[in-house]
Order: sequence, then structure tokens, then C-alpha cells
Amino acid sequence: MRLQYPTNIRVIQLPCSGRVDILHLLRAFEDGADGVYVAGCMEGDCHFLTGNFKARRKVNYVKKILEALGIEPERIEMFNMSSAEGPRFAQVAREFTETIRGMGPSPVPKAKAA
Repeated sequence: MRLQYPTNIRVIQLPCSGRVDILHLLRAFEDGADGVYVAGCMEGDCHFLTGNFKARRKVNYVKKILEALGIEPERIEMFNMSSAEGPRFAQVAREFTETIRGMGPSPVPKAKAA
């Protein structure tokens, strides 16, 4: 659809949002991400039945970890949308980018390359 969304968004596709791992979410911050969001299918409409619910629990768990570390939990979010909602994906990307930009850079120290 050639939709416009910020160039700093890095899309990582998975067969199901439920496959995202807590360590992957935390590693994104360690690797320099200022914010992370998971785009999962609509609640109750998951091809894998409960994948989007699992993803939401993982995102909420990471929010608690960030808060315990003194980092804004709003730096990670989960959004539910249909794969047919390309314009919504682009809109969420723009809005989330602006939210994160308003918070400033992540306070998480960047991991050094081995």
C-alpha cells in the first residue's frame, strides 16, 4: 500500500505475536531502542487462538520490569490490529514515535558489541 511511517521503525515479523519473547523485548532496549511496540491481531481473532493474549501478558510483564528499573513503562506497548489495517499500522507507528520522542532517549545503557 506504500504507506508512510517513520523510517526509524524496525519491523520484525513473526508468525504470531505470541511468539515474541520477553528477552527479545528487553534486548531491543539493550540494543538501543528508545521504545518498542508489538502489533498483534485483534483480540478473539488470533489464528493461533491465544497468541495475542500471550503477547499482551509478556508486554505487561516487561512494563513492570521497566518500572522497577525506574524506566517509563510507556516505552513499550501492545496494539491490536487486523493485517488488513495497513493505514492503522502506519498511524500507530507515527503516534508511538511521537510519544517516544517526547520522552527522549532511553536511559538504558547500550550493549557493547562483542
